[in-house]
Order: sequence, then C-alpha cells, then structure tokens
Amino acid sequence: MGNKIELYIYNNVNKKTYAPIIKDEIVWQTERKGVAGKLTFTIVKDSQIDFNEGSSVIFKYDNQNVFFGYVFSKSRDKEHHIQVTAYDQLRYLKNKHTYTYENKTANEVVGMIASDFLLKTGQLQNTSYKIPAKIEDNSTLFDIIQNALNDTLLNTNKLYVLYDDFGSLTLKNINEMLIDKSFIISDISAQNFDYKTSIDDKTYNRIQLYIDDKDTNKRQFTIEQDVSAISKWGILQLTEKLNTNENAKAKAQAMLSLYNQPSRTLSVKDIFGDIRARAGSSVYTQLNLGDIILNGYMLIEKAKHEFSNNEYTMTLDLYRSDFGATN
Repeated sequence: MGNKIELYIYNNVNKKTYAPIIKDEIVWQTERKGVAGKLTFTIVKDSQIDFNEGSSVIFKYDNQNVFFGYVFSKSRDKEHHIQVTAYDQLRYLKNKHTYTYENKTANEVVGMIASDFLLKTGQLQNTSYKIPAKIEDNSTLFDIIQNALNDTLLNTNKLYVLYDDFGSLTLKNINEMLIDKSFIISDISAQNFDYKTSIDDKTYNRIQLYIDDKDTNKRQFTIEQDVSAISKWGILQLTEKLNTNENAKAKAQAMLSLYNQPSRTLSVKDIFGDIRARAGSSVYTQLNLGDIILNGYMLIEKAKHEFSNNEYTMTLDLYRSDFGATN
C-alpha cells in the first residue's frame, strides 16, 4: 500500500506491537457530532500477530498522526483474512449517565465527563458561556455534551467541535479549524458532487418556547416568528421547554436567527486526500452549483478517507446554512 502508510496494533495484554500485512483498503471516517471516529481495515493472519478486542490501533500517513483508537470488532473469512473495526475515544461517549450541574461551561462539562470515564483530554478551549443549570437524566454522554454545546451556540453564536485528536479529546471553535488555501475544492479537483437545498430538516420560521410556572400552574409562551418566511414556506414551528432561569425572548430570537433559512448540503466525491479534512474542519470551496456560485469556506459534516493501492481519495459532506458564515 505504499511506504506512506503505517498501521500498528498494540496488544494491551501481552504488551506487543504488530505491524500487520494489510489487504485491500484502509478507511477512516469522522462525523462532526454524535459519532466516534472509525478506522476499518483487513489484515492477513500470520503466525505472529495476536490481538483482541480492546487492543490499540495506531494509523499514520506520510509521517503524520491520523488515528489512535481501539479494536471493537473483528471477523474473519475462510482464507483467514481478519476484518477489523476500531473506534477512537469518542466511542465511550455512547455510555449513558445522569448529571445535574450548575454554572458550568461546555468545556468544563467535557472535562467532568472525561474525568469520570477515564478519558484522556487535550486542548479543551474555554467556551466562556456558563450554563445556568442543567439536569441530564439517563442520557448518552454524547447528548449531554451536545446539549451544552447547543446552549453555548444559542447564547454566543459560536460553534465548537469535539473530536479525538490522536488519542486526546479536543474541543475547538470551528473558526480555528479552517484548512488553509493550499487545499481548495474546485471544479477541477472534484470528480463529482451532489448538491441539495432543503427546508425539510432543521429549518424553522416560528420558535415557540414555554415555561411551566409552578406558582400559577400556568404555561407561559414566548413566540418569535418571521412572517415573510411563513408566507413562502408555511409555518415551520419548533417548540421547546425552557428552564425557569433562561431568558425566553433572547433565546427565541437567537434560535430564529439560526434556523430561519434553508439548509444547503454538498457532497464532494473522489477528491485527492488531505488528512486535515476531518469532520469539524472547514475547507475553502469554489464551485458553480447551478443556483449559486460558491466561493468560501464550508464546514465538513462527514469525511470518508480511503487509502488503497497507492491512492488516497476522500468523500466530504459539506454544510453551510446560508453560505455567509461558518456558524
């Protein structure tokens, strides 16, 4: 597979490291939220290699660290080829737990969870906004963190991404994850693309928030809406319950600003690979999409990297709500 590829498996039981013979391709996949980074590959069984579920997997490309994770599943065929699936530390955020906390930033929530579940952390950028109070009852750790990041977004208009950076949980503002223009997606580099606009998912022109007043036993509503958007699309309403200490009007206005627009998604296929292009990063894109000429940064929602036969290509799912700001 070429001398740029390095893949090792470390058996945590016998303390041995193996450099297996790789068959076919290696695939590395990341998503911006709610999914662990994944590495899949097939090895040829020999008399030396010995590993189990939980063994560490290290993958490097061109002397650059790409993936550090753990074997979660393996299967073999009659020719003794072993198909391996490994996940990074984010996989442990599928665990469920109950938390009650007050006046914590999202980065403090991540740090708290990492400490409780013995996860290694790297840079956890200060997200500044203190979440007044939160009760998370039997929720996945993914959801608990994402709820904290969503509250931060609505109150600061800043979007943060949690990812595993070669074995360390890392939290960064997306504006610090821009890939420089040495790598650009254009009509020349993109072999093919799928472009979609939609108001079917996460587009709302009426925000309805409510609080249950325990003193009066009445439900208090706050509504923000865009009449002109309603005349075009009909009523697309999002309703949520608030905590009593939240500013309902400010939150409703922030949510309307965020959601009152069509989503635009772009999937670019079979482009030359660049390991910087992981989910959560943003890449400069210059494409004529038919109804719009795109010339700016787009956020990577999903990234699939394929390494095979001395070739390295990737497919990127890109997103921007209005093509005007990376948030």
